[in-house]
Amino acid sequence: MGRTRARDAENPTARLDHGGIASIVPSEFTSGFELVVDGTPQSHVDLDDPTHLHFEYIVRMGAVIDQLRPGPVTAVHLGAGALTIPRYIDTTRPGSRQQVIELEAPLASLVREHLPLPRAASIRIRIGDAREGVARLPAALIGACDLVVSDVYSGAQTPAHLTSVEFYREVSALLAPTGVLLVNVADGPGLAFARRQIATVAHVLPEVALLADTQVLKGRRFGNLVVAASASSLPTEWLPRMLAAGPHPAKIAQGAEVTAFAQGARIVTDADAVASPKPDASIFLR
Repeated sequence: MGRTRARDAENPTARLDHGGIASIVPSEFTSGFELVVDGTPQSHVDLDDPTHLHFEYIVRMGAVIDQLRPGPVTAVHLGAGALTIPRYIDTTRPGSRQQVIELEAPLASLVREHLPLPRAASIRIRIGDAREGVARLPAALIGACDLVVSDVYSGAQTPAHLTSVEFYREVSALLAPTGVLLVNVADGPGLAFARRQIATVAHVLPEVALLADTQVLKGRRFGNLVVAASASSLPTEWLPRMLAAGPHPAKIAQGAEVTAFAQGARIVTDADAVASPKPDASIFLR
């Protein structure tokens, strides 16, 4: 039914409170739909198969989530998009309890109307700034989350106040002792922003892994790097083989390789935080 509703509307759109236009469009290259904000693809959803993760970095996030302890999880998502990862968790781990914090009420309404969630899904959407929203979450979630996902974008950039050590301390307080933080970091040649983000996350959570396309990880082109971090050993035993096999071959960096990657990078604070680099528009035409 969801697919039919999305097709019946001619690219349904919404004007966002903080500027810009969000649209839901049929995917050009695969089944499902994409949420596009001001020309930037934000999310892909396949209503017929929520386990179909199209964007490469989302595939890598899904691979990490699959390594978590079996069964339902408690998760907090910063940034809703089209709720791709919450849908994936709801399908692969029935009974999971999930909270989503999304800044834009019109975007959340657009997604819920035209890409509806399963009726039985325990996914609560809270409207507001991600950092302020974390502080307002129920006290019972502190120290109880198996997973926290930070994937917040304003247009094509992560806002500065969601990149600092103070922010990561606030977010990490939600994690259970074996809980995992996943962060989507976008950067280009040189990876100066990504290196500072790795140094900042590692200052808060000692176990850090980095998942990315090899060319992105080498700083040769703009792309997404997934940061996985925890206070405990990360469940990554099978990830290298899985990532190398595809469908989007990638590399996982851990231990000394992560330390070398962030060597010399300054920790980001609220006082000097900046938004992530803005990609060239041509990247979305590939």
